[in-house]
Formats: sequence, C-alpha cells, structure tokens
Amino acid sequence: MKKLIILIFIIIGFDAYSQNKEVYAMIIAKSRPLSHKVAISVDFGEEKKYFSDARLKDEDGKVIKFNSIVDALNFMSEQGWVFVDSYVMTVGNQNVYHYLLKRQTM
Repeated sequence: MKKLIILIFIIIGFDAYSQNKEVYAMIIAKSRPLSHKVAISVDFGEEKKYFSDARLKDEDGKVIKFNSIVDALNFMSEQGWVFVDSYVMTVGNQNVYHYLLKRQTM
C-alpha cells in the first residue's frame, strides 16, 4: 500500500512538472533613419505571413507604440515576461538589438 501511495505522488508530481513550460520571445530593436527613436518588434516564434501585420496590439486592436527599448521591456515585464539575455548584431552599418525573454505557462 505504501508503494502504491508513493507511486501516485510521483506520478502527480511529474504531471504537475510537465504542465509548467517555458515559452520564449525576442524583442528586436533597430534604429530608425534620421531619428533618435527605435523600431521595435516582438518575435514569439510564430509563422509570419508576408503581408500580415505582426505588430503588438492592445485589447482594442490598436498598435502599441514604445518610446524606447526600456519601455518595451517594462511592458513585457507587466505581461509576465522575464529578461534572460541580450546581444547586439551589426547589419550593414546599423546595430540591431536583441532581448530574449521567457515566461512560465500552465
């Protein structure tokens, strides 16, 4: 009987552990030509269609505009995302900033 109870607790524990999954997102920021502002997009790893609008939108369907990278990070933090890492890549003579975020899902 003890072995059966222990086995049930182990199975329940593994089931609860397997339900908590981490998902990732990437904030990508590029400087805009002739401006001090940056163009920010968020990649959730979803397939993008060629003519689709992949910008973040609020509950009303309005595009969310960010003032800076920090503004975008603060917004994502409010949505439950946690900063993981960042790096910069130079494409041509333009810096492209990447911020990796993660979130626990149930």
